[in-house]
Amino acid sequence: MDKLIITAALTGAEVTLKDNPNLPITPRELADAAVAACDAGASIVHLHVREEDGSPSLSPDLFKETSRLIRARSDVILQFSTGGAVGMTGEERMRHLSLRPEMATLSSGSINFGADVFLNPQGMIEALAGEMQKLGITPEIEVFDIAMIRNALRLVKKGLLSFPLHFDFVMGVEGGIPASMKNLLFLSEAIPQGCTWSVAGMGRDELPMAVGAILLGGHVRVGLEDNIYYSRGVLAESNAQLVARVARISADLGRELAGPGEARKILNMRSVIQTNVLQKSS
Repeated sequence: MDKLIITAALTGAEVTLKDNPNLPITPRELADAAVAACDAGASIVHLHVREEDGSPSLSPDLFKETSRLIRARSDVILQFSTGGAVGMTGEERMRHLSLRPEMATLSSGSINFGADVFLNPQGMIEALAGEMQKLGITPEIEVFDIAMIRNALRLVKKGLLSFPLHFDFVMGVEGGIPASMKNLLFLSEAIPQGCTWSVAGMGRDELPMAVGAILLGGHVRVGLEDNIYYSRGVLAESNAQLVARVARISADLGRELAGPGEARKILNMRSVIQTNVLQKSS
């Protein structure tokens, strides 16, 4: 198996300080959380940003400042979210890609998201994929259900994506595919040979899905965006705490962790951080 890549999903768009007071909000807090998660074993940071009042944002200025603070202290892979929050427009979800992060998420279909609908019409998916291709950004295909794999493969046929792809199976969202070992195996066997995958289990499903991915040769996403608890009724102290647990389990199971440089090679990314506005010198 490849070494394990751990992604830290720091804050998301839905969780609030009322849910967990340890949630990072400001650029400085997000940078501190990113560095601590990397020190604990993460090689990718999945990045959302927030306004001062804690509301979700896709402000390029906030992404730039947060990324600058992280890059000054770490070579962790920065993965921008293009999902934002439910209801954001395609234009809003694309503007910050002008900063040319190494990686960005690409949701490949619409889904009921609790009481809301996370809309990803075909035209928006193609526009986001085309922008990532133009800017040299590695996409992570966000899969909430099996049909989204097929949607991504259609983008390959249209020349908007190229193999090998990296998928993230988001499991346990109300309205998406349930989190179970049977479904995780089903998704992992549905992607083309040579592609890579990770899993993000929601809430109490985070830990069992992480263990399943370690055993099946996939990779793992954890963090306060997906799960605010460390154990039943006990709030997680930090993203780093959730990352460190997966790192310990992986070590106990005999699977080494990938550092950021090794993760870039596993994911067929550029071997050095590209020269752009996110460099340390910015």
